[in-house]
Amino acid sequence: MDLFDATSLKNVLPNDGTVNYYGAIFSRDIAITYFEELMLNIDWKNDEVKIFGKHIITKRKVAWYADHELEYAYSNTKKRGLVWTDELLAIKKAVEKITGEQFNSCLLNLYHDGDEGMGWHSDDEKSIVKNSAIASVSFGALRKFSLKHKQTNQTVSLPLENGSLLLMKDETQTHWLHSLPKSKKVKEPRINLTFRKMVF
Repeated sequence: MDLFDATSLKNVLPNDGTVNYYGAIFSRDIAITYFEELMLNIDWKNDEVKIFGKHIITKRKVAWYADHELEYAYSNTKKRGLVWTDELLAIKKAVEKITGEQFNSCLLNLYHDGDEGMGWHSDDEKSIVKNSAIASVSFGALRKFSLKHKQTNQTVSLPLENGSLLLMKDETQTHWLHSLPKSKKVKEPRINLTFRKMVF
């Protein structure tokens, strides 16, 4: 049986969406190499968001890469896609082969340690194709990833390991929030790639 046969993957959500965790899809050595290349070759910038009218510059750094310079608007800010790097295209190709999905963009996040995280949110902006798959690839430190149902507040959490792939699809963004909780125990950096399908 194919290790990544979608029919053999367990849905980590109890209802109202589909989240599949593939575990590590890259060997430790390849994951380390990709981490080092991404740290050096990505055009990292501190994220700038507007929350309740306040302009906030985050410690977390981000980058946005996409086909055709696609724009992405969130938290009252807008980003224009950069041209894909060779390592991003290689990772994207591997993810598409495993999942059977196609992606035209990638939002990257660099968390320097466990003091940096991401609060509860859904990736449900109108610029993202509704109910499309979002693939999350992690490099670096092991971090906990949590999901919370918008109506029942039921939560599901799992650790995302170095070189791993998690896929959110179907109505997950409609019914569930997700977050990366902060942790004082985590002292190492983590890079997260979220491959998406944007509306042209």
